[in-house]
Amino acid sequence: MKKDIHPDYHDITVVLTDGTEYKMRSTYGKAGDTLRLDIDPKVHPAWTGEHRLVDTGGQVAKFKKRFKGLDIKT
Repeated sequence: MKKDIHPDYHDITVVLTDGTEYKMRSTYGKAGDTLRLDIDPKVHPAWTGEHRLVDTGGQVAKFKKRFKGLDIKT
């Protein structure tokens, strides 16, 4: 194997939407970092059967701003 081409594989903490924490090994961030999930199997529509719109990144607002002059009915 070539040296120094592989990412560091270390322990992180993953926090689910209900506050449950898990220790995992990952290449995410640095050792000891925390990854907080917005969507996980406890709230994702694929597992719960419920449909809801999640707009954490403001994608809907960005779309409306970009195309506001086209008179699109919502």
